[in-house]
Amino acid sequence: MYIRPFSPGDVPAFLALAAAEGWVSDPWEFSFGMDTFPRGCLAAEDGTAVAFVTAVRYTLSGWIGNLIVAKDLRGRGYGSRLMGRALEELLAAGVKTVWLTASEQGRPLYEKMGFREIDSVVRWRGTATGGGERAGGAVPLNELVALDRAGWGDDRSGILAAVAARGMMICEQGGFMAMQPCGGGFQAGPWAAGDEGVAEGLLDRARSCPGRGEQVLLDVPARNGGAARILTGAGFTAIGRTVLMYRGAPPAYVPDRIFALATMGSIG
Repeated sequence: MYIRPFSPGDVPAFLALAAAEGWVSDPWEFSFGMDTFPRGCLAAEDGTAVAFVTAVRYTLSGWIGNLIVAKDLRGRGYGSRLMGRALEELLAAGVKTVWLTASEQGRPLYEKMGFREIDSVVRWRGTATGGGERAGGAVPLNELVALDRAGWGDDRSGILAAVAARGMMICEQGGFMAMQPCGGGFQAGPWAAGDEGVAEGLLDRARSCPGRGEQVLLDVPARNGGAARILTGAGFTAIGRTVLMYRGAPPAYVPDRIFALATMGSIG
C-alpha cells in the first residue's frame, strides 16, 4: 500500500463507497478540499485506490472528513495510516485545533489518536415550503465571517465564500443562513444567529426559496437546544447522530451560535 494525493479521478470511486454507507456527500466538497488544502486530501492505493481521506485548513483550525475504506479491506490499517498522514499535514500547516465528526464505530480509532468528544451533531430532515423569492445579491463576506467566528472561534472565510458562491444566502441583522443544492434536494447551512428569534426567521425565509416539498437536510449541534425547538416546530425530524470531536487546543466553541454546519458533517 502507498499513499498518494487525492485526484479528481478518485471522486466517483469515493462516492460509490460513500453511497454504500448511506453517506450524503457532494462532489463540490472534494473540489474545495483539493483547491484549498491539497496536501490533506489523500488516497491509499493497493493496485487500485481502496481508501480515501480529505482534510481542510481554515485559519487556526482544520477538519478531517470523509475517511473511508473499502468494506472488504477494513481492519488492515488503511484508515489509521491515512488519518495519521492527514493529521500530520494539518499540524505542519500550523493548525492548532483539528475537528471531525465520528460514527460510534469510528470513535475508538479517533480516541486512540487523541481526539475527545465536545458535542454531538444531529441530522434533521424536513421539506421546503416554497412560494418565496429566491435570495439574491452579494452579502459582505466580513459580516458572515464575524457571525460564524462567534460560534467556531476561527476565521473560516474560505468555506463561507465557497458556500455563498454556490448557494442561496439569506441574511438578517444578527444572523445568516445558506440554502445549498444537495443531491436531489437542498442542505440548509451554515446557519448562524445570535438568538432564536433571528434563527427562526432565517429558517422561514430559507425554506420558502426552493420549490414546495423539496427535501431539506441539515446537521445541527446537539447542544443548541434552540435549533432543535425551531426545527421540531417546523416539522423537521431527527434522523441520525454523529459525535463531534476535536484534538489540540480547546476551541472557543459556542454551540448556541451555531444552528447548522456548512457541510453535511464532513468539513465543518
